[in-house]
Amino acid sequence: MPPAPDTERPVVLVVDDAPSSLGMLCDTLEASGYTVLVAADGESALQRLELVVPDAILLDGVMPGLSGFETCRRIKANPALAHIPVLFMTGMAETQDVVEGFACGGVDYVVKPIRAQEVLARLHTHTRNARITRMARDAVDVAGMGVVFVDTHGRVAWRSPQAALWLHALGEPAAPGQLPMALAPALADGSTIATTTAAGTRLSVRNMGSATLGETMLLLALQREGPALASRVTDAALTPRETEVLSWLAKGKTNRDIAEILGMSPRTVNKHLEHIFEKLGVETRSAAAALATGHMAL
Repeated sequence: MPPAPDTERPVVLVVDDAPSSLGMLCDTLEASGYTVLVAADGESALQRLELVVPDAILLDGVMPGLSGFETCRRIKANPALAHIPVLFMTGMAETQDVVEGFACGGVDYVVKPIRAQEVLARLHTHTRNARITRMARDAVDVAGMGVVFVDTHGRVAWRSPQAALWLHALGEPAAPGQLPMALAPALADGSTIATTTAAGTRLSVRNMGSATLGETMLLLALQREGPALASRVTDAALTPRETEVLSWLAKGKTNRDIAEILGMSPRTVNKHLEHIFEKLGVETRSAAAALATGHMAL
């Protein structure tokens, strides 16, 4: 089976002060469908994370300068990165080192010399668990709405409980596991459609763009009319710059895209988003985008 296109390949950041010694591991990861990024120290790793959010991190525990343990603490302290599973690579198997690795936020560890197949098995498990956990968190955070993730073949990969009820009410799909036919137009990038269930419930369906592993996120909500929908965006007292950032976020742009559009660094965009999340009372990009979408629709 040929590797998936780059846009669908999970990304792994490998952080080690002697990356050349991990050449076989990196080659195995690439051959197994991962895109591998490499950093030689903790500071470089944090700089990489300003530009890209990987699906998992393989982190050397002991490095010159910023240690792997401290690097992990900084990653977990950032709400935009805290969901990433960190697996420690260490030549030490002492209990205190293992305990410190878990205490600072690591989910697992492998002992050097690295066995590539073991790492692959652990990576697969942790990236899948992290993906499902984040999907569930996003769905719960967007309270009162439904969230559906659709894979590249049009199959429903995951759906929130509310979305499951609405999908059932929209009728049988063309094939098992597929979206109902009424939602097919929503798979077009950036689209927003309106549809009605058999019981007369009017729904708005917005394509929120690509999510994890190339899947598409659809946000389903009851259509509301008039000014009855209280706007948390209006009451949040966002600055003009924060409003611009939120507007581009609602259009599905990444931090890097927003930085280029507005002429600022990705780190500055991330700081604006932290303030936006706090003012709106949300924790995820999906929730902020959903509020902005509802505000713009009024």
